[in-house]
Amino acid sequence: MSAESTPDPAIPGTGESRSTGPGRRGKGRRRKPRAKRRKALLVAAWSAAGVVVLGGTGAGVLYFKLNGNLTSVDIDQALGADRPEKADNGSENILVLGSDTRAGGNDKLGGGTDDGTARSDTAMIVHVYKGHKKASVVSIPRDTLIHRPACTGTEGGEQPAADDVMFNSAYSTGGAACAVKTVESISGLRMDHYLEVDFSGFQNLIDDLGGVKITTTENIKDPDSHLNLTAGTHTLDGEQSLGLVRTRHGVGDGSDLGRIQLQQAFVKALVQQVKDIGVLGNPKRLYDLADTATKTVTTDSDLGSVNSLMSFASGLKGIEPDGMHMVTMPVIYDPADANRVLMQKDKAQQVWTALKNDRPIPASATEGTAAGGAKGVVNAS
Repeated sequence: MSAESTPDPAIPGTGESRSTGPGRRGKGRRRKPRAKRRKALLVAAWSAAGVVVLGGTGAGVLYFKLNGNLTSVDIDQALGADRPEKADNGSENILVLGSDTRAGGNDKLGGGTDDGTARSDTAMIVHVYKGHKKASVVSIPRDTLIHRPACTGTEGGEQPAADDVMFNSAYSTGGAACAVKTVESISGLRMDHYLEVDFSGFQNLIDDLGGVKITTTENIKDPDSHLNLTAGTHTLDGEQSLGLVRTRHGVGDGSDLGRIQLQQAFVKALVQQVKDIGVLGNPKRLYDLADTATKTVTTDSDLGSVNSLMSFASGLKGIEPDGMHMVTMPVIYDPADANRVLMQKDKAQQVWTALKNDRPIPASATEGTAAGGAKGVVNAS
């Protein structure tokens, strides 16, 4: 596998598949009144950790003052009734998504230029098991070639279904609703909730937390993501954390799959950080975290108030880092293009069936699949 696989979002020209279908020509989503705050990387950090901070505080009425910070999207209205059925076993599925837009000042953090488009830079299905003590997280590689269903475009009008297009083009075609519809089409699972974050918000959230402590087993140096870490233990600030979850050149085989492995390790470290820090005795720090988080996150409409978000978060706070099982959707490198991957349908079906039945993902589902070569490079400290 060449180190030139899966182009980085900071490099112009990403998001192109070998298809010339309409799925690649969508404009960036423009949501009012926060059109400048498009969403970006590692929403899983919010879903798995930042939201726990809010839910665990018990600060109650204070957060109603923060309602005005929130942005929400009515996924149910956009997609209608033609969707997978909701689970009746007490489990939940959350699509956590980020985009690689460079709008609203994010170009300074993400690299590249604001070309008016956005693609999903990171996508994870978080399956919370009945009892809300454990979760499985399935990362979907952005460079997976998929069938995208017909979607309503970001500026209205129906965009026809497209074959052999990259997964991350779904968001640029029809925004959050199209991304959810595509994930549901691939997996057969109903997404109960949706969460998004942006580059600057992610960086500020980490800084408000006081950094995240990780250990690297080898040097990581990647000028493209402004990252230079020696092997050892580090407390990463927001800028360094953003660099870590975006780097691909510095570790593994240089692919997006290696970056996913770093992201998954970082999420576990972040969850541990949230569990360890003492915020309840520091009202200012607590408010700063809540203010940053609510400005950063975009939710589905069911979570579109601080009260709803706190209630949801409270149900997640029992999930410990060792209760999170993190995998990548089973894929193989595309023989026709080393920069793309293809879903291994039989193995992927094992994943979807397990989650649908609220069972652990079997080890056989990910054996022999493309990985990325970065497992174990980053660990929680």
